[in-house]
Amino acid sequence: MMAFAMAAPVHVTPLGVLLALVFATSITSLLWWMLHPPEAIPLAVAHARRSVGALRSILVPTVGAPHSDRGVELACRLGAEQKADVHVVYIIEVPRTLPLGASLPAAEAAAQEALAKAEQIVRMRGLTPVAHIERAREAAQGIIRAARENDADVIVLGLRANVGPAEALLGRTADALLRHAPCEVVVDKMPGGAEE
Repeated sequence: MMAFAMAAPVHVTPLGVLLALVFATSITSLLWWMLHPPEAIPLAVAHARRSVGALRSILVPTVGAPHSDRGVELACRLGAEQKADVHVVYIIEVPRTLPLGASLPAAEAAAQEALAKAEQIVRMRGLTPVAHIERAREAAQGIIRAARENDADVIVLGLRANVGPAEALLGRTADALLRHAPCEVVVDKMPGGAEE
């Protein structure tokens, strides 16, 4: 005589069904991902994307003029995705005949006014403005010092429309920044014919 083994009854529970569905979905998703790799992009494009995506601290010199305001606006657009800090800096150029700490009430008032306007632009873009007033013999020296002190990833410099003759296309400050800045420099020139 043959003895037949009785199979144990199968119990289906809602938790078991849920776990089976999660497992099946996970395996299906993994297989789909493996069979559909992302589109390859050129190495240069990947480096450029990483470079712009790494902007955490942006420095913008301002003098309160329309070309400076455009520079602040451009800095905000560059830093919008990663919510970068936008450092707006006003450089008080102190004549060599005076000590660096000399009282210059008119220049200090102009600095406060320009920085207040720049901070307002940055806040309107939902970013954090950080205002600085620097004193230097030349604007480029103060901007470079501020960039180093604030570990800036990029300096955004707005240029006015009427930049002068060809031999002085960028001006003394922009030229010095392009040569000596400790980080990237983005120069934004206002369109020709745009008057300040």
